[in-house]
Amino acid sequence: MAESKHGLVSQSGTAWNGQTYKEYPAGKPEISVMRMSLPPHSELPWHTHPMPNTAYILSGQLTIEDKETGKTHCVKAGDALNETINSAHRGYTTDDATELVIFYAGVEGQALSESLPGEESEF
Repeated sequence: MAESKHGLVSQSGTAWNGQTYKEYPAGKPEISVMRMSLPPHSELPWHTHPMPNTAYILSGQLTIEDKETGKTHCVKAGDALNETINSAHRGYTTDDATELVIFYAGVEGQALSESLPGEESEF
C-alpha cells in the first residue's frame, strides 16, 4: 500500500502584505476555484477582491504589487499566496509562464474581483 503524504502549504489570518483578515463576507457561503495561466512578460489589471482568497503557484513565478505602497512580493512554484481584501493590487510575470490555482471564500452571487476604473478585466 502506498504511503500518503500530506503537507500544509499555508495557514494564516493575514494577506501577503500583513493585512489582517477580519471576517468572511455575510451571506450563503460559496467556494470558487479558478485555474489561471499567465504567459511570460504579462500583467493582470489593477484590481481588488471582496473576500479572502489564496493562490497556489503550480509552475513559474508571480510578483504581486500593491498599488498604494508599491510593495511587491514574489512567489514561485509550490508557494501559496494569501491575497488582500479591498486593496488594489496586480500580479505580473517575468521570463516564465505561470500556472496557478486560486481559492476564493466568498458568498453566492459575489464577484471574485473588481478591476479598477479604466483597467480591463481578465477574470
